Amino acid sequence: MTARLLEGKTAIITGAGSGMGKAAAKLFAAQGANVVLSDINKDAADLTAKEIDRTGHVKAVYTDVGDDESVQNLVKEAFNEFEDIDILINCAGVPQFFTPIEEMSLSEWDKIMSVNLKSIFLTTRHLVPIMKRKEKGSIINIASIAGIRARPGLNAYCASKGAAIMLTRALALELAPFKIRVNAINPGPAETPMLERFLPGDSQKVEEDKKKIFLESVPLGTLIQPEDIAQAALYLASDLARAITGEIMNVDGGRGV
Repeated sequence: MTARLLEGKTAIITGAGSGMGKAAAKLFAAQGANVVLSDINKDAADLTAKEIDRTGHVKAVYTDVGDDESVQNLVKEAFNEFEDIDILINCAGVPQFFTPIEEMSLSEWDKIMSVNLKSIFLTTRHLVPIMKRKEKGSIINIASIAGIRARPGLNAYCASKGAAIMLTRALALELAPFKIRVNAINPGPAETPMLERFLPGDSQKVEEDKKKIFLESVPLGTLIQPEDIAQAALYLASDLARAITGEIMNVDGGRGV
């Protein structure tokens, strides 16, 4: 591949300080995009920006994706910096420890729903007017294979990701007349810092449980790498996928079959 697929385009990526968001940010920058790195951990977003090291083409912005004012500021800063926004990747997310439903606290339920679901509503609400004016755009929501294949004890997480999938489909239909494409990616168990946060216990137990619970559930026999998700997002964001909207792409090593 010699041509840069995102030359001159601008992308907002939430959760860009680590994991899948970081991998997507680096790949999108390499493919010619201006990249706005959004994260609640501003230091992590700044480090990602330094790794990309494309002066004038990257900007890190502190964002609480569950807060309306913070998201509005993200979109405003991105537009002021690059004068356009073509792509949105909603990658920010939080996990859930195994928790029986009767032990799930209201505050933890609200946090998971806020970061994994409400954030998609907020970013889309503030960004869509910009995309509607030019009748073009690509929105990619990082959901999860847990949104279509439930696991016990992940009640809030599965609910948030399942809702993200249906929100993706509803928005795809709503925004199609404006040539705004909306798709989702369902990662399987991925080798990211978040994976370990699903598992309680010391480091040895976590490593044992990662193999037993996650690795052995993937038919291809390997955990998904952040770069796998980034490559899928690149395709969906680019003009190669100009006829694709409302698609839920499993990048899961066969976990969802």
